[in-house]
Amino acid sequence: MKLNKIIKILPAVVLVILVVLVTLNYQTVLDFTRGLFYAPSYEMVEIRAKLDLTTRGELVFNASAPALMNEEDFNAHCHATDEMSAVLGCYTEQKIYVYHVKSEELKGIVELTTAHELLHAVYERMSDSEKEVLKADLEKVYQDNREVLDEEIKNYDSAKRLEEIYVRAGTEIAKLPEKLEKHFAEIFNNQDKVVTFYEGYIKIFRELKAKSEKLNAEIEGLAGQIKAKIAEYEAGASWLFDEINELIDLHNEKVEEYNNNILRRESLQNLINSHVKVEGI
Repeated sequence: MKLNKIIKILPAVVLVILVVLVTLNYQTVLDFTRGLFYAPSYEMVEIRAKLDLTTRGELVFNASAPALMNEEDFNAHCHATDEMSAVLGCYTEQKIYVYHVKSEELKGIVELTTAHELLHAVYERMSDSEKEVLKADLEKVYQDNREVLDEEIKNYDSAKRLEEIYVRAGTEIAKLPEKLEKHFAEIFNNQDKVVTFYEGYIKIFRELKAKSEKLNAEIEGLAGQIKAKIAEYEAGASWLFDEINELIDLHNEKVEEYNNNILRRESLQNLINSHVKVEGI
């Protein structure tokens, strides 16, 4: 073939190649294009850096245009089943929205929420065959960590269940099967670091819950002792009077401590609930 003929048909060949490449990698091209127009806030720039994303992770992150939002704007995009539910983020119409929780005590919660929603975006881009490859390991992670995952996973129907296990495995579980570790290493340079964001804030809620359960058991135990001592007192054991008063005082102290613990827990819950207006925030 003569050189001039090759030159004439070259643009057509290049065009065909470009069309094939775009067709095969449509979502990647779309993500790259969307990412070019993403202008994150300085807070989100910091969050992106803290998540330590790979090239693939950052591509999906930028394409999803994560945005930190106040109560009103967040509630306009993300909807809870009821106003008592604390929804921290959502991924909808290929965009990520994160409720801007302002609390020094709950450090890591915004980073964790962003990572959580990012994995929803990644999962959406996975093919059915890619999801099938991970299915068995995700089910194993679920069975091995039911005490952590079950409370949330049980609320999802079969269509969304595996996706939620996937997202929570990638953000809440440090020890994963090798196949999953390799997969999440394609999104995060250090997946364990993401898990520390989760463990940092969830630890506070777990400690408050454990303290409430302990105090409740102590209160019930003291109530039983008081009831038994009063019965003895009424039967004629007058020398128990001071002991009964001491038990009542201790019982009342425990009740006050229990109530204060509940109030603190509710206060923190209000901070992460976009439907609750917290004064001074």
